Amino acid sequence: MVMAFAGFRRLGRRVFFAAPFALAAGTAFGQGTDVKFKRSSLVIETGGRELKFEVDLATNDTERSHGLMFRKSLGPYEGMLFDFYQELPVSFWMKNTLIPLDMIFIAADGTIRHIHSNAVPLSTDTIPSKFPVRGVLEINGGSAKLLGLKPGDKVKHAIFGNAG
Repeated sequence: MVMAFAGFRRLGRRVFFAAPFALAAGTAFGQGTDVKFKRSSLVIETGGRELKFEVDLATNDTERSHGLMFRKSLGPYEGMLFDFYQELPVSFWMKNTLIPLDMIFIAADGTIRHIHSNAVPLSTDTIPSKFPVRGVLEINGGSAKLLGLKPGDKVKHAIFGNAG
């Protein structure tokens, strides 16, 4: 059973994240807990272009379970990068998430494995990674298609050991 508040639990080797979304530039609210996020830059290589994003980092259980919850907007090149420290299957849902998001599931070497487009705000439907992944990048819903992002593209960031 999934709890009605932000959180996650392990289901065998799969990690399930309930409402893995948080507030921008640093502070989340909800459930009476303040969460501070570190900021970082990443680059996505696609179609001969390099696209730079500014992201909040979700690197521990508390940060990952808050994610972009209650956030009302994201800038066009902003997002959140979830780090799981190892490759494993993960699932997300959108409970308490107010904006549509694209979820970009990324292998340990930075290769995009799967993109889930336009996750529905406030939905409790699960969104699986389909493959074991090291990280997940969340950006504005519809942005992956507009920017031409696709499986096989590369994400460059220190967590993938390939930052430029």
